[in-house]
Amino acid sequence: MPRLAAWALPACLALLSCLALQPGCAGREDGNGGPGPASAPAGPLREQLHRVALREEDGRRRLIGLLLCRPPGDGPAPLVLFNHGSPVNPAARAAMRPRACESEPIAWFLAQGFVVGQPIRRGYGTSEGGWSEGYGRCGDPDFAAAGRESARDMAAALAYAQALPFVRPEGVTIVGQSAGGWGALALAASNPAHVAAVVNFAGGRGGWALGIANSNCRPDRLVAAAGAFGATARIPSLWIYTANDSFFAPEIAQAMYRAYTGAGAPAEFHALPAFGRDGHGLFVSEGGSALWGPVLARLLAGTGAATGVASAPRSGT
Repeated sequence: MPRLAAWALPACLALLSCLALQPGCAGREDGNGGPGPASAPAGPLREQLHRVALREEDGRRRLIGLLLCRPPGDGPAPLVLFNHGSPVNPAARAAMRPRACESEPIAWFLAQGFVVGQPIRRGYGTSEGGWSEGYGRCGDPDFAAAGRESARDMAAALAYAQALPFVRPEGVTIVGQSAGGWGALALAASNPAHVAAVVNFAGGRGGWALGIANSNCRPDRLVAAAGAFGATARIPSLWIYTANDSFFAPEIAQAMYRAYTGAGAPAEFHALPAFGRDGHGLFVSEGGSALWGPVLARLLAGTGAATGVASAPRSGT
């Protein structure tokens, strides 16, 4: 299959049950295919596109994309689920594609022995369904509801991937960047089974309010929503922000973190120095892993998300 293009990331990019379907559940009613592999594994990293089904609150069933990249070996390996951000320009959503397996952030996790999955949420790329992550008017936003909609897609992709024979269902790491990081925190609030850690890279919503850098629609609402997630989240999380993030300045990032941990959630904050022109895109930028890689490696070494070695094959698969 042709190589899928990387996410287009401009400097200001705000940059994952039959409610969470397993492979083999019924697909779309229109007969154009159902959940499961949509391509054959390609290349040494066995890049493969899958379709994942989820049911929306109104009962409609949607198929979203999930690109999987695999490390060497045949035994089940631990899973990292990487969740993308959301472009400032709504017109750019349709053009979004998962990052190539060889791209720096994906290759870093593959080198640690992880299977890497990249869900393509509703309203992005070729996934079905309308964009569901809006938070309303800038003056009266519902940031928590927006995060929960992102988490709905992430939960469906997680359940699907955990059922695959080459994925170890335990010790999962959920990683998200920008809107994906915010959705990852919303997912952590539901404490999904077998998730060992959540990594929030520059997460949040409402940045660049009215097109102005270092501004937010309602920082008070954002902080309050972080506290609401933290009231139930009990999965350890790592928060990574930079000094020159134009979407979420250090003051906002720290306030969200204090609200999240003050509500009872376990988390660790890492304030990294300025990176490039805008540190918001650190995780997906060339050379970024030199900064975040050592921090993340320490977290993973201390959780159930074992790295570096794929486990032995599971019986019965």
